[in-house]
Amino acid sequence: RMPEEHNRIMIDHISEYLFAPTLQAKQNLIDDNVKGKIFVFGNTIVDAVHQNIEIARSESDILNQLKIQPKKYFILTAHREENVDKKETLINILDGLREIGEGYTEYQIIFPIHPRTKDRLEIFGLNKYVNDQNIKIIEPTGYLDFLLLLDNAKLVLTDSGGVQEEACILQVPCLTLRDNTERPETVQVGANIVVGTESKEILRGVNKMIRIKGKWENPFGEGRTAKRVINVIIKDVLNFN
Repeated sequence: RMPEEHNRIMIDHISEYLFAPTLQAKQNLIDDNVKGKIFVFGNTIVDAVHQNIEIARSESDILNQLKIQPKKYFILTAHREENVDKKETLINILDGLREIGEGYTEYQIIFPIHPRTKDRLEIFGLNKYVNDQNIKIIEPTGYLDFLLLLDNAKLVLTDSGGVQEEACILQVPCLTLRDNTERPETVQVGANIVVGTESKEILRGVNKMIRIKGKWENPFGEGRTAKRVINVIIKDVLNFN
């Protein structure tokens, strides 16, 4: 299990009310013998994306600032301990980027670099791996800028669970740079594939997902999750009618 999974399990078992994003998530709770009341209301990340994507499209100027065109670039995010704290694993990922850059010269790779990853590149002496004309390292962006970058990307490579969800919602093909995912629904609908961190598997995943048009069904709801949760809290928890 991922390190944070221990906290999730503990919280699940002490909670009286649990709001699951999908039926599969509900079944996972049942299988874990969780005793609280379980509701399936979707994921609040859909609410956030729907509320902010139009703002991002009208207010963010990040594409002009970076001098990139819609659907002419890939997004990369990598920050997880198991990926960036091990030199060999990080080299494998960077080798994958190099191979992508060689095979897809018409696309740039936009890399909003996490402070942890930036630090590890320095410590391991790996900056030479990202000094490629197709790789553009930028500082971490704000939420609206990142949403617009993601919305206009040809595809995304990530080790972030949240980015997997956002890409699925925005119909952007995703490659997960891990050996597993806690968002299996994204894989089931065809929005995401888990490729691990071996360079050849990363390139193979890009070759597959770049052909995907983004026609899958969003498994996380239609964007009214927060309202439904609040209604339960008001009516059931606070006993207001």
